[in-house]
Amino acid sequence: MQRGLPMQPTVVLLKEGTDTSQGRGQLLSNISACLAIAGTLASTLGPRGMDKLIVNERGDAQITNDGATILKLLEIVHPAARTLVDIARAQDAEVGDGTTSVVLLAAQFLKEVRGYIEEGVSPHIIMKGFRQASDIALQRIKEIQVTVDKSDPERFRSLLLKCAATSMSSKLIHSEKPFFANMVVEAVMCLDQDDLDESLIGVKKIPGGGMQDSQLIQGVSFKKTFTYAGAEQQPKSFRDPLILSLNVELELKAEKDNAEVRVDAVSDYQAIVDAEWEIIYRKLEAIEKTGAKVVLSKLPIGDLATQWFADRDIFCAGRVAAGDLGRVVQAVGGSIQSTCSDIRREHLGTCAKFEERQIGGERYNMFEECPKAKTCTLLLRGGAEQFIEEVERSLHDAIMVVKRAVKNGEIVAGGGAIEMDLSAHLRKHALSIPGKAQLVMAAFAKALEVIPRQICDNAGLDSTDILNKLRMKHANGSKWYGVDVDGPEGVRDNMEAFVWEPSLVRINAISSATEAACLILSVDETVRNPQSEGPNPGPRAPPGTAQRALRGRGRGVPRR
Repeated sequence: MQRGLPMQPTVVLLKEGTDTSQGRGQLLSNISACLAIAGTLASTLGPRGMDKLIVNERGDAQITNDGATILKLLEIVHPAARTLVDIARAQDAEVGDGTTSVVLLAAQFLKEVRGYIEEGVSPHIIMKGFRQASDIALQRIKEIQVTVDKSDPERFRSLLLKCAATSMSSKLIHSEKPFFANMVVEAVMCLDQDDLDESLIGVKKIPGGGMQDSQLIQGVSFKKTFTYAGAEQQPKSFRDPLILSLNVELELKAEKDNAEVRVDAVSDYQAIVDAEWEIIYRKLEAIEKTGAKVVLSKLPIGDLATQWFADRDIFCAGRVAAGDLGRVVQAVGGSIQSTCSDIRREHLGTCAKFEERQIGGERYNMFEECPKAKTCTLLLRGGAEQFIEEVERSLHDAIMVVKRAVKNGEIVAGGGAIEMDLSAHLRKHALSIPGKAQLVMAAFAKALEVIPRQICDNAGLDSTDILNKLRMKHANGSKWYGVDVDGPEGVRDNMEAFVWEPSLVRINAISSATEAACLILSVDETVRNPQSEGPNPGPRAPPGTAQRALRGRGRGVPRR
């Protein structure tokens, strides 16, 4: 009898229900997911871009056309498409603007090479070609960027205004560009020019009024904190006051429910109460001796202390937010004290003018004309909550762009001009390369045209006609010609039209988009755990936990 062949044992590597997709089909599926995201964002690009209204599960609505904000609110679950969310966030954190552009570029790079993937070209050849093309593009930007002379303050300020206005041209506030551009440049110039920490620009949103009612406070402003009755008797305005910032609680605390004090006589209990009052009065007298007229604390200031300060014409505010108190110290000088003893003059700050002012339906404490002012506050007004939030996001982008322009001072023309120039340059360079790399570089060059094409489409212009005009201009050496959404020609020299942006925005966008495209091309298999599909219930409790938790609850009479 012939012995049968031994059966091969079945090897189970992955948990049952695990989804594995691999090969060319998987790569094409990832590319399609990225194109779907780009399709969502495409209509928000440029000065005629549309806004998106996004409602979350709690029913809160947000209106925005900022690429990074939209992707954050959409809560995308596709693992490959999340790469685009990450590059948009990185672009927002690094340079503040160009978040939509970076996603469109990455998706377009993938779209242009999808045909080559289907025909069997190795992704590694495409990735190598992309990296070469990206290096040449970045080199070209550095060759043609215009460096602005910082020695002439008037000209430099004018450059910053142009950069801020270009960043705002695609936002909801484009109708008020001159007003807000001036405000943003003033805010950035307030900061320490070596550090330029944008977190020291406070933003307060006050519903009501019009956009033009927004104002810039050269100093610090924050909303009036919760106060007790005596606060209304305190003075609300000072000239050249001394300001004390504390991290001390000035409040009589009620005893805890489970506190236990054993005394033999009532007089002993009275001594404990008197000691408590003595401690707080000692703190208050120490504060008065410093000569401070404005006392701020991170922790609560109770009704006793509030009335005590009011009787001595001292203004106090407790429960001040840590960020606001930090900015006050930056502006007025001094330091935050965690004790009331041994406070000397150098620990106190000062400002020329302090007042409490009514703005809209709220009262605000203002510290103006501060000697150490390396900080400022933007008070934003507007009709709807969502509108003010979008104004804040738009101003954040503009502040980041101005900050980059101050640090670097190199600019390029916006409106698709730089992309058209890079596209023409790469096409010319591709002709000198043999083999498949030539096709990849030509695809990269074509993909760069997505920015001017989408600006045209969003403005309702004929994109084919305008791109042909731009190609002709760039072939003849007019390197700064870009899209003009207002003029009859549809094209113009955007450098002369003052559509400027820091070159860093474009350098970062192209390098991030290239890296993201290469990352997605390098993935050929996705292994998806079945648990990752459902909502995450958290770690399981150890066995026996429920019984231990219920032990001793609702026990009945034990059986006889």
